[in-house]
Amino acid sequence: MKINNETKIGLLAVVATASLILGFNYLKGKNLFKKNEKIYAVFPRVTGLTNSNPVLINGLQIGMVQNIEERSQNIFDGIIVTVHLDRDVNIPANSVGFISTDLLGGAQLVIDPGNANEYLQPGDTLQTTMKPGLVDQVTATLNPALRTLDGTLHSLDSLVEVAGTYFDPATKNNFQKIVANLSAASTSLNRLIAAQNSSLNRTLANLDTVTSNLASNNPKINNTLANLEKTSENLANAKLKETIDELNKTVSGLNGVLDKANSKDGSLGLLLNDKKLYTNLESTSRSLNILLDDFRTHPKRYVSVSVFGKKDKSKPLSAPLSDSVNTAPKQ
Repeated sequence: MKINNETKIGLLAVVATASLILGFNYLKGKNLFKKNEKIYAVFPRVTGLTNSNPVLINGLQIGMVQNIEERSQNIFDGIIVTVHLDRDVNIPANSVGFISTDLLGGAQLVIDPGNANEYLQPGDTLQTTMKPGLVDQVTATLNPALRTLDGTLHSLDSLVEVAGTYFDPATKNNFQKIVANLSAASTSLNRLIAAQNSSLNRTLANLDTVTSNLASNNPKINNTLANLEKTSENLANAKLKETIDELNKTVSGLNGVLDKANSKDGSLGLLLNDKKLYTNLESTSRSLNILLDDFRTHPKRYVSVSVFGKKDKSKPLSAPLSDSVNTAPKQ
């Protein structure tokens, strides 16, 4: 059967029309040959999002944006985004969607899956949140840097103005004086450093001399250390601890004797601490002195050496005679 040209032209027109319809619907986010399920999302703003933008979950494209329209005449009520799902995937009911933008201005709707056991059904509304896109993040990062750069430029401008005043003819002489003073101060500092270096060199020379003396006297130092080591060894072998223990015992015994001497229990304590005994001894010593002086002065009273002698009838002494040895001579 032969097909005429009119039939061919008609079939070509039908195929072209169908392709045009399918392509137009595809560009609008509709695919007539795949699953046609829709869910909705409401955003306060949809910057960069257009029809046919991909819808991703865990990086996998599960659909595309089919339609974007206002919720009501009051634009602040939100903007409804219709999502056409191409894949049969389970989206948890507590999943959250957000718009992600790139540096080129393109956008995509990203679904952050939740952990609920219930899933979104066709016609349900997806929870949404607003997250800063890549451009917003770069802008937020650049803003502080730009503010810092602006402050730096202002500071540089102020520095240039201050430097300009130094080269002003009215203040040129002052600037030259400052430079001259700095040069003089640098010269004085160099002289001081040179003097300090000479002092340091002398100190190092003296230190070298002391080191040389120590090196030359090294044998004597070794002998001294050897003698000190022998002395330490002798002290270690001298039973110093036993000697100290014996000395401690002796001191303890002496302390006991002193304690008894200070107490009134023993004879020595009574002798040292009893005032009455001291008084009696003093009285006895005085009486003995009187007796000896009386015996020396009147010996006939006690011993008779003559047949015809008279008996000494003088009164006995009542006080000891003054000591001619201890008495100062009269002038």
